[in-house]
Amino acid sequence: MTAFRLSFCASIFAAAGLLPAAEKLPAPAGLREALAFHASFDRSADADFARGDRRIYTAADRNKRDDSPPGLPAEDLVRIARGEGRFGDALEFRKKMKPQVFFRGGANLGHQPKNWNGSVSLWLRLDPEKDLEPGYCDPFQIYAQAWTEGNMFVEFSKDHTPRHFRFGLMAVTKFWNPHNRKYEEMPEAERPIVAVHRHPFRRDRWTHVLVTFANINSGAADGRGTLYLDGAKIGSFTGWNNTFNWDVTKSALTLGLNYTGFLDDVAIFDRELTDHEVRAVFALPHGVGGLQARP
Repeated sequence: MTAFRLSFCASIFAAAGLLPAAEKLPAPAGLREALAFHASFDRSADADFARGDRRIYTAADRNKRDDSPPGLPAEDLVRIARGEGRFGDALEFRKKMKPQVFFRGGANLGHQPKNWNGSVSLWLRLDPEKDLEPGYCDPFQIYAQAWTEGNMFVEFSKDHTPRHFRFGLMAVTKFWNPHNRKYEEMPEAERPIVAVHRHPFRRDRWTHVLVTFANINSGAADGRGTLYLDGAKIGSFTGWNNTFNWDVTKSALTLGLNYTGFLDDVAIFDRELTDHEVRAVFALPHGVGGLQARP
């Protein structure tokens, strides 16, 4: 089991805000067919395209998703920020809050019971050191009936300065952490994460985040995940038994957990994108909506 942290060159670019500018790449034809979900947040918080339920929901807390009403919480907590997005409008999370904003999972996640592969793309704009309140912050989480039954996420760490940015994919706890050790006390190489110690996030620029994953529920120790920032591959973890024990009817994509900042153009693809395809998504001049996906 290995985990690769931010490489020396990439860390220099990230620290200086010099990750590569968007290239003029043609969008590979297969991206449109692979798209399972897309929310641009232009005019509405509901998804523009979804294989499942398009509606956004707000749960009172993480244990009350089943009976949650559709819609966003009060505007003093979350609002559609007109004209402030990477493309058009965006979601602005205005303060740390208990309610959870989410989309229902299943088909929207491109979920497969065996050998599940996929990719998640989104844009973030914030200054983590100035905007985030104390504690963990997860711009997105994906899990089902319980966190310990398999999950994936991107997060800002709770007590580093500057905060670490991490992509993690954690199987049923007994597979990745059989001795139930405390997460932050484990060496990074013993956690299924990619960790960025010098992040590129700023208030005055958008940062593209894309993660890929492969071989969930393959039955073998061949699971992997990769993190990209602004089209550049940052690192991967490989060789994990990514066994999930989901009730998929309870799965969800949660956005903005303890997050304060802007979020835009969330998309999920039903396969592991290639490096070239990741750069193409980053370079789309009008975001994922430019793929012209149709319901």
